[in-house]
Amino acid sequence: MSSARIHGLDTLRAIAVSLVVLHHYVLFVTDRPTFGWVGQVGWAGVDLFFALSGYLIGNQIFKAIRGGEGLSLPRFYARRLLRTLPNYWFVLALYFLWPAFRGDGPLLPLWKYLSFIQNHHLEPGTAFSHSWSLAIEEQFYLLLPALALLGAAFGRSLRLAWFAIALAFGAGMLARAWLWHDVVQGERYWMHHYYKYIYYASFCRFDELLAGVGVALFRNCHPAAWARLTRHGNLLGLAGLAATGVAFWWFLRDHYGFGPTVFGYPLLALGFSLLIVAAVSPGALLCRIRVPGAGALALWSYAIYLLHKQVCVMGAAWLARQGVDAESPLAIAALLALSVFTGWLLYRLIETPFMALRERYVPGNAAPPRSGALHPG
Repeated sequence: MSSARIHGLDTLRAIAVSLVVLHHYVLFVTDRPTFGWVGQVGWAGVDLFFALSGYLIGNQIFKAIRGGEGLSLPRFYARRLLRTLPNYWFVLALYFLWPAFRGDGPLLPLWKYLSFIQNHHLEPGTAFSHSWSLAIEEQFYLLLPALALLGAAFGRSLRLAWFAIALAFGAGMLARAWLWHDVVQGERYWMHHYYKYIYYASFCRFDELLAGVGVALFRNCHPAAWARLTRHGNLLGLAGLAATGVAFWWFLRDHYGFGPTVFGYPLLALGFSLLIVAAVSPGALLCRIRVPGAGALALWSYAIYLLHKQVCVMGAAWLARQGVDAESPLAIAALLALSVFTGWLLYRLIETPFMALRERYVPGNAAPPRSGALHPG
């Protein structure tokens, strides 16, 4: 069964996009706690997307490297670009060619969006600011397969791979700690600096991606231990919920404090990685239960993510002119439905044709047979 159609992963994707949409509704439409704590902590939906991407892409890479055919970098990159660029370029064109769509937010130079470095020292309030997470994911897609192949060719050691993941976690924590003391503590514009130098920064926000990669590495390189682990899917799911709940509580209590900034993201990474293991454990409830609508939301989640913010902002402005408050049940239902509909439309008109092209011309990541798979050592 393809990981893309596992019910548990679909459920997690649907939760991720729902959290982000609700958070942005609070942040950019109502500016009030419209959905309570869920809207406040909804930004963590991006981190859940990171963890899912780390697992899914890592699983493809490690499976190919350990297989007889090996991984083809050109084919991998071609498949990823055909998956991510068409939707992204279409929405980017809306921002640059339709002033009413982007609103009052200033745009960065086009080359920054095209090269996926817009998250570097990103000013809060910039138009298309939520593309910061796409930039980090594209940077991840570029680096991970090359690093994995390099490790397989020269290191051939799982110990080295695990050490590299642990080292990267530590480096991210140290970077956030240093930046918090340098640009947040005692600064007049501390919140602005928090987002510009910590929240949007690649070196500070890869914890969940690393966790997903770790799950994929464990699955592909320790199959016996993985089989034993996934027999306890429900227990792991409960542990994941507990870790995630503690992380949410910590961030809600002191979002910008030193402790959550340094240690909260690794805790989120732990919780989300445990939930991913539960989602792919055959006997676990999270894997077996098919939540109505979750599959569709998961399928359209990338398109919804790209469009929803400006769709809600523009829709709320129109409703306000009709005398409908953005916090009213009518406005909430209409704008959330519009977010889903426009995401579905982008998925059908842009994403689907390019995915068909991908399956026709680049059906897989496999390369000609090669040696150099990772092995324990």
